[in-house]
Amino acid sequence: MRWLRHNEASVALAFLLMLIAICGTAAAQEFAGREKLRAHSAEFRREVIKITNGVWVAVGFSDANSALIEGEGGSIVVDTTSNVEDATAVKAEFAKLSTAPVRAIIYTHSHPDHTGGAGVFAGNDHPAILAHQLFVDRVPDVGRNGRDGGDQFGSTLPDALFINAGTGLEFGRHPAPTAYVAPTRTFSGDRLELTIARVRVQLLHTPGETRENVAVWLPDRRVLLPGDDFYKSFPALYTIRGARLRPIDQWIASLGVMVDLGADYLVPGHTRPVLGSANVRAALTTYRDGIRSIRDQTLEGMKKGERPDELVQHVALPPALADSPYLQEFYGTVAWSVRAIYADYAGWFDGNPAKLFPLPEKDRAARVIELGGGRDLVLSRARRALANKDFQWAAELTDYVLAIDDANDDAKRLKAAALSELGERQISAIARN
Repeated sequence: MRWLRHNEASVALAFLLMLIAICGTAAAQEFAGREKLRAHSAEFRREVIKITNGVWVAVGFSDANSALIEGEGGSIVVDTTSNVEDATAVKAEFAKLSTAPVRAIIYTHSHPDHTGGAGVFAGNDHPAILAHQLFVDRVPDVGRNGRDGGDQFGSTLPDALFINAGTGLEFGRHPAPTAYVAPTRTFSGDRLELTIARVRVQLLHTPGETRENVAVWLPDRRVLLPGDDFYKSFPALYTIRGARLRPIDQWIASLGVMVDLGADYLVPGHTRPVLGSANVRAALTTYRDGIRSIRDQTLEGMKKGERPDELVQHVALPPALADSPYLQEFYGTVAWSVRAIYADYAGWFDGNPAKLFPLPEKDRAARVIELGGGRDLVLSRARRALANKDFQWAAELTDYVLAIDDANDDAKRLKAAALSELGERQISAIARN
């Protein structure tokens, strides 16, 4: 009998340990995206990395990287960080490597995280400030374009909830004065070849994340700086803060141009460099093929009459590309890209005639709530959905109530809880924030 009791206890203990293991595994799977995003922060650890002789990149000092190219009697800076504070820190590090005056500053594109520290690097050296003509002619990227798009960079989140910004450690969380300097020399067309401080430089117009993006190619040193056409994340083909779809066809073509250069070193504007010709080719090819695959799958589905809600259920990166470290959805996402591609090619109407003249949101909400038995019952069902981890449905149910009663505190609290739970399960920093 004593042996039986001991055996039963052993079985019970084994069952308990198994249950703990199962629960732990389930929890790990549930929050796998968040933990991958946390691990991604290692991309932004602060370091000045030597690429090859006379070329360094400062990673993790600011929202974007800044590169130093040393020549004879002068140097070149590619991109200048976000602000005076960050640029000052990077300039101090670069001064340990070269005291040569800055002969040129090159802007790969117009985003402020690449241009805000130019005045610091320029100092009293009076360098040329180089960019593509579209940098000057561009339609300003003003963010949300007048609508409330939320805070995709998490600039107001408390530290305990913030992880990173997907392509940078703390984008916009600690704003500081900028020292932007306007370009003094621009070029039109596909390329500009010049020699600066005895360094041969080719500026290649490579539209992608922006229409004015310039890739900086150092043919003698086999170094390619692609601006924001490549970084270690699935790209933001569309940004939810409120902007136009990026020029995807041109982005694909630009990556093809970069692949053909045969670079030995790839120094992106965000995340860490890729070293070795085989690694560079593989990274750029994977990136190009990933973007192209999502575009092609979306267009093929559209030809079959599929609507956005149907497309996002099955359009995905092929397994070989989905596993690539360069296409994890830390920043952009496949689903948002699919919806944006659809809208860009076909407009807002999805082909369903019932959506040509839809009911106003408030009217529809009132009717749904009536069908659901009244707002108290709808909120009760939202609480049940929240308890059952059906967070998206909980958020949508509260939206019906808020559409007819935007001061309803119970609905606000429920929606906040549901969205917070959804946020904790995201791999995309933008989605989380």
